[in-house]
Amino acid sequence: MIAKCSVQSNDPHLFQTLNGLRHIAETRRFKAWLLDQFGVLHDGKKPYPGAISTLEMLATTGAKMVVISNSSRRASTTIDKLKSLGFDPSLFAGAITSGELTHQYLLRVEKHISNIFGIYMNRRDDTWFAALGRSCIHMTWSDRGAISLEGLGLKVVENVEEADFILAHGTEGMGLPSGDVRPMSLQDLEKILEICASKKIPMVVANPDYVTVEARALRVMPGTLASKFEKLGGEVRWMGKPDKIIYKSAMAMVGVDACDSIAVGDSLHHDIKGANAAGIQSVFIIGGIHATELGLDSYGEVADLSSVQTLVSKYDAYPSYVLPSFSW
Repeated sequence: MIAKCSVQSNDPHLFQTLNGLRHIAETRRFKAWLLDQFGVLHDGKKPYPGAISTLEMLATTGAKMVVISNSSRRASTTIDKLKSLGFDPSLFAGAITSGELTHQYLLRVEKHISNIFGIYMNRRDDTWFAALGRSCIHMTWSDRGAISLEGLGLKVVENVEEADFILAHGTEGMGLPSGDVRPMSLQDLEKILEICASKKIPMVVANPDYVTVEARALRVMPGTLASKFEKLGGEVRWMGKPDKIIYKSAMAMVGVDACDSIAVGDSLHHDIKGANAAGIQSVFIIGGIHATELGLDSYGEVADLSSVQTLVSKYDAYPSYVLPSFSW
């Protein structure tokens, strides 16, 4: 169980607007900083202005920084991606991704503790996962690169009649038994979901995001498929934000509790609502996926306060701080 802390204000719906993180960081109140990547550190193609230097300044305060991401890829891939974009991997204590959590929970192992990347988690002793079969419909990426299921002992099938569950890593195609991917439209994938829902086949979604920022454009993510599946009456296991599972794993990685942690993200539904559920304070970066909703034309632009207040009420997700960008 995650211990919850009192918020900074008597009214959790109130937030403080700042121009940068320095005011928070130099208090050294928070030992762990749980950082989203897409929409905060980078846009998938390049770092945001000032993001690298801000990380370096944050590191000088002694903060332990963990990347927590709804990426469907493994944690090591996330660190490699950050390195390729110019970020110094040594600044991070590690990374927790939805893809890593999914991989670990699907493993058929007896050990209760996983030391991979310092992650603490229940795996096949989780009764829901223990009840899953081994045959899956695999929805994955095509153009963005398919997700490997190597080492999981899963059987990828094309026929719904043979499937025990759906594994949703991506939204661009269907994984084949050969390991190849058949590109498919979102509409065609949704037709498969309709059949699976009618047959009560459950889904594991390895990326709960609905959309993500990619070079200022928004790309549809597996969470959109999962949401559709739930509306069809299907059962979904959400492996990432806003579920507390990813926050618990991140805090365990660096040995801190909720009172000493703060999350930074650009999604009210995933990052901020997840932080609310985990009982930790949070920083909402407005220049990410909500930029259009807030009427912002360029990264780092300051939003109208009333617009931000309306948006947080709409999503029922309440940050502790609001910043234009991830900057010092």
